[in-house]
Amino acid sequence: MSIFHGKKAAQYIFFEMLPSFILGLMVFISIILMFQVLRLTEFALVHGVTLKTIAEIIGYVVISLLPVLFPMALLFSVLLTYGRLSQDSEIVAMKASGLPMGTLLLPAIVLSLFVGAISAQMSFNIAPWGNRQFEVLYSRLANTKAGAVIKEGTFSEGFFDMVVYANEVNSDKGLLKNVFIYDEKTGDVPLTIISKEGEIIPDKERPGHDILLRLKDGEIHRQAKTHTKISFDTYDVRFSEPVNIEEKKKSPQSLTLNEVRSRLKEDLKDEELERTLRTEYHKRLAITFLCVVFAMIGVGLGTTTNRRAAKAGGMILCIGLIILYWTLYVAAEGMARSGSLPVPVAIWAPNFIFALLGMESLRRNWN
Repeated sequence: MSIFHGKKAAQYIFFEMLPSFILGLMVFISIILMFQVLRLTEFALVHGVTLKTIAEIIGYVVISLLPVLFPMALLFSVLLTYGRLSQDSEIVAMKASGLPMGTLLLPAIVLSLFVGAISAQMSFNIAPWGNRQFEVLYSRLANTKAGAVIKEGTFSEGFFDMVVYANEVNSDKGLLKNVFIYDEKTGDVPLTIISKEGEIIPDKERPGHDILLRLKDGEIHRQAKTHTKISFDTYDVRFSEPVNIEEKKKSPQSLTLNEVRSRLKEDLKDEELERTLRTEYHKRLAITFLCVVFAMIGVGLGTTTNRRAAKAGGMILCIGLIILYWTLYVAAEGMARSGSLPVPVAIWAPNFIFALLGMESLRRNWN
């Protein structure tokens, strides 16, 4: 076959894969969001979170997971496209007309390099930003949970063995009127607190830490063998247990690749933290290179000339390979974090195994 016809065939295959890649990306994003439905429903119904905030949560979750979703969508696209070409005997026709296997492989490799470059940018910088925004937003929601859950004229339970009631609730300003609290945290003898006014005060300096309800002009009643009554001008009731007194820092997942490198250059005394950072560093590089590995496997398994095997391909084969890869990866990452294996060996092992699988599948179909 002439070079011209080889280029036309390569372009044909490449542009056949693009719609499948976009479809695959949408499918895997939908699957991820399905696992988040219960949490998002809880935010909407229990915490009173607005649809705008839920949309922000979805956006940040998707952004943080895109580096992982890109290789999966690429594998789906390559398997689906080359599987269809095999099923329709187009692969056989191309080989019969003299088209070399290298030309058949080229479109998948080009697409994998393109997707890998985008995935690298996402993994190194954008996904950590999305993960950090999700952390901050989630902490902010934790601060506003009390105001969202307390409803007017309703006994609200679940505040660490407290029952809270308020006649009037202003959720936007965090103000309550005619407050009644039944507190069982105090031991054998519970407290009953009655107050004319209350104000929910989140910790703005350290989101996600203590939240307190400041009560004004009220009384504390304690009924044991004798009845004790204490009047107060102001009284603070904590709605959450103290986490710690330090401001929350970025998690390793929220650090950019350059920030991970900078942390690794420091004299880290914590060996577990150092292993976690090294794992994070190699993980991002390995996931980027995974695009090329999945492209080789997709072409190798998709170009089978067995029509029955081709019909059995597609989504089922894609899901099976993804489950196998991530099973190996999770086990390898666990060994890296625990120190059972050197971090580079553990993190890159699944890629190496699948690269061998891809080369073997290509070898069988090369001629």
